[in-house]
Amino acid sequence: MRILILGSGGREHALAWKLNQSPLRPEILIAPGNGGTAGEGTNVPLAADNIPAVMALVREKKIDFVLPGSELPLVLGLADACEKIGVPCFGPPAYAASLEGSKAFAKTLMRDAGVPTADFAVFSDYIAATAYVRAKGAPLVLKANGPAAGKGVLVARTTQAALEALQDMMVRKRFGPAGETVVIEELLEGEEVSFLAFCHGQTVLPLPAAQDHKAVRDGDAGPNTGGMGAYSPVPILPESRHEDIVRDIIRPVLRKMEDLDCPYSGILYAGLMLTASGPKVLEFNVRFGDPECQPLLLRMQGDPLPAMLACAEGRLREEDGPAFGPQAALCVVLSAAGYPGDYHKGMPVSGISEAEDLCPGRIKIFQAGTRLVGKEVVAHGGRVLGVTALGNGLAEAQASAYAALAKIRMDNSHFRRDIGDKGLRFSQV
Repeated sequence: MRILILGSGGREHALAWKLNQSPLRPEILIAPGNGGTAGEGTNVPLAADNIPAVMALVREKKIDFVLPGSELPLVLGLADACEKIGVPCFGPPAYAASLEGSKAFAKTLMRDAGVPTADFAVFSDYIAATAYVRAKGAPLVLKANGPAAGKGVLVARTTQAALEALQDMMVRKRFGPAGETVVIEELLEGEEVSFLAFCHGQTVLPLPAAQDHKAVRDGDAGPNTGGMGAYSPVPILPESRHEDIVRDIIRPVLRKMEDLDCPYSGILYAGLMLTASGPKVLEFNVRFGDPECQPLLLRMQGDPLPAMLACAEGRLREEDGPAFGPQAALCVVLSAAGYPGDYHKGMPVSGISEAEDLCPGRIKIFQAGTRLVGKEVVAHGGRVLGVTALGNGLAEAQASAYAALAKIRMDNSHFRRDIGDKGLRFSQV
């Protein structure tokens, strides 16, 4: 079997690493890949969002299964193109991918489906949006309608900050076309949790919950990033509550997509806020989270490939879900200094083998923004590594991840020092 993974981040390295262990012994191609994926398969210098070129590669290489890492290829119609030539793709068609591709589409669908979420309004007119902000008052959350690599959400604690955020999105075009339409929401208070499930039609295979850390600095301070670390499981959303999430959030969305004559297939990722009045949806994603994917795959026992194929081919059953061990896993992202703003590039990265050798099989360094220069790993993006460790509990996983991180050497680097602290506090409540 020949598999094509699309993307270049830590999530794609984790997927290639996990699928490389499959008894099906797939041949793996990654486009464009990074310095880490080069050790798991064959990197192909091809942009993941160039759908015509991707489909030409699928035909040329006789690809049997396509696995997009990020949402953009799906929003651009990758699954639809694959369906036309009879190649299974792990992800929804473009219309269903609007759950992530358009915040306005997702919020409207949630309201229609009765899914709990924040009150909201949608604006494409800057003057109307500013009038709404002045009338409503802070705090507010402003979201670029289109995909913005996890950075298109701004929390405004004052009316002036909300007005400046609107100008940033709609006038200065900070997020390009993604910010031409803006969703303005009430601010929900609570703890954020990521809830992912394999879905096809009405069949749902929930995965363990994870908690991402979006803000760049300790204590959830600073601007949002693509994610500075994650851990799983999450004590505040134990497995005993997962069926409630499936019943109240996942299934209503799947029913609504069927009503719209566009059944959902692939990963459905609900970003939840656990509020005092219950879980509410912040957003939906149509792919694995990054960095949530890394600890989830480290915890996963067995092979996810059969379930992925069954999902893509429309034959998913509830008993197809991969098993997860009782251990905890935690990922700390090592980023380039300055990220998510302007950041340094070109720094040599060393110590990866020494870090993994601290505890073979229980520590894995997933590469993200890297490339190979000869045999040397060099930083080439904002989020450079995902240092991920497995432990018999969250405290052990945290200690192992930070011990491994201490072995990594990279100039002009930054990482949060509090990944997992929330989970440890939850465990003591």
